[in-house]
Amino acid sequence: MSRLLRALDEHARSRPTAPAVIGDGETLDYRTLQARVERLAEALRHRQVRCVALLADNGPRWIVVDLACLRAGIPLIPVPHFFSPAQIAHMLKASGCGELLAEHPAHAESMLRAGQIAHAPPEWFEEADLHAFALRGMGDAHLPRACAKVTFTSGSTGEPKGVCLALAAMEQVAASLAQVSGATAEDRHLCLLPFATLLENIGGIYAPLLIGATMVAPGLETVGWRGASGLEIPRFARTIAGSGAASCIMIPQMLLALVSAVAQGMSRPAKMRYIAVGGAPVAPKLLAQAAALGLPAYEGYGLSEAASVVAVNTPEANRPGSVGKPLPHVELAFAEDGEILVRGSLFMGYLGQPAELRQGYWPTGDIGHLDADGFLHLEGRKKHIFITAFGRNVSPEWVERELQVEPAIAQACVFGEARPFNVAVVVPRPGHDRAAVDAALASANARLPDYARIGRVVLARAPFTVENGQWTGTGRPRRAAILAAYRNEIEAQYKE
Repeated sequence: MSRLLRALDEHARSRPTAPAVIGDGETLDYRTLQARVERLAEALRHRQVRCVALLADNGPRWIVVDLACLRAGIPLIPVPHFFSPAQIAHMLKASGCGELLAEHPAHAESMLRAGQIAHAPPEWFEEADLHAFALRGMGDAHLPRACAKVTFTSGSTGEPKGVCLALAAMEQVAASLAQVSGATAEDRHLCLLPFATLLENIGGIYAPLLIGATMVAPGLETVGWRGASGLEIPRFARTIAGSGAASCIMIPQMLLALVSAVAQGMSRPAKMRYIAVGGAPVAPKLLAQAAALGLPAYEGYGLSEAASVVAVNTPEANRPGSVGKPLPHVELAFAEDGEILVRGSLFMGYLGQPAELRQGYWPTGDIGHLDADGFLHLEGRKKHIFITAFGRNVSPEWVERELQVEPAIAQACVFGEARPFNVAVVVPRPGHDRAAVDAALASANARLPDYARIGRVVLARAPFTVENGQWTGTGRPRRAAILAAYRNEIEAQYKE
């Protein structure tokens, strides 16, 4: 039996009334969680489906479905809430998924129709507390044997890629996270990211479950999410303050919101001792601001192909500017060009495409190095690094971090391949004009070497969003889309 399911059974036996999951208006103790998982697993077996897609908000029932699929041996396909109907149709067809479990049937019906997915009318699936759609004509996709989950990443194009993961790989990462973070059964972990995000799935469900901690799982609206890339800061701050949590996982924009709230008078979360920050690079200045306010924020690094987390800073081993030390099960190597190669708990391959490893290592596409003390430092994406007209290599992510930590700049995307200077397309924060942006630019440039500084700025016509194709769900710019939208304005800067 798996580590997770064995842990669930043990907690239900030894600590039956201990709180396992606290949702919006519903709390499940470990005995109840195990019973619901068992009941749903049996119902899923009787339905004889090859795999199950799940489209639902964060909360206890998401966790029940996830664990029940593991118990029943049925692969789960989490549906990201920020995917378009076309992307969702692609992931359902690519995985050959036979059933969709959905919280809101009208929304799911609309999505399936938009994606031209044939389906039966929804039925109420009582054991799952969700509506079930039987999907028709999905084909016979061959998932790898022992595949427990297919997580779809938005990638660099509009068509998502299905990353096939074995349960053993996910459990190993969860166990390593629980170990290095110092988590205990008395802890509460606050789930802030969507469960369809692998990072929260592994770090927010599996890691706490292994040690018998409590998962605080409010709905995304309660957290303050507005669409895929908006955050209502007052609601977000209230959720953190009222959670009593010891740990949580954030993306950089969330940490910026928390830093702003505490700087403006919000009390520091008293019980919070570990805030893992990932999903996108974090500006060193933001981490320094968090530390000055007493916020225990630690940057990490990972990728879906390595079952989420590869390295992370911790209270016992923290080096700002790095992404921490590799997890205990991870081995790293480096290609001649500095590309990071990772081994340990890797994926089984993409859907329809086995993993192409280099002597057991996966090439991450990220450039980096280990320092003398074993901390991993990132230098940018291999395919994003550009060379200026003066022959200097520039990682745009590095420059963008420095820009986006400035109060006047919400988003930035930097270009400069074969150019004499760099240009940034910038989205100002509400209430900040061009003069404020120029002052922010001067401040950021003062922290950068001359070859990485921004020479000109183009003000964006609208924010970069998932909806307009210029932003990923994990908070990264889609460079090709932004370049296509602002090519004329960028060229004009060089002509001047």
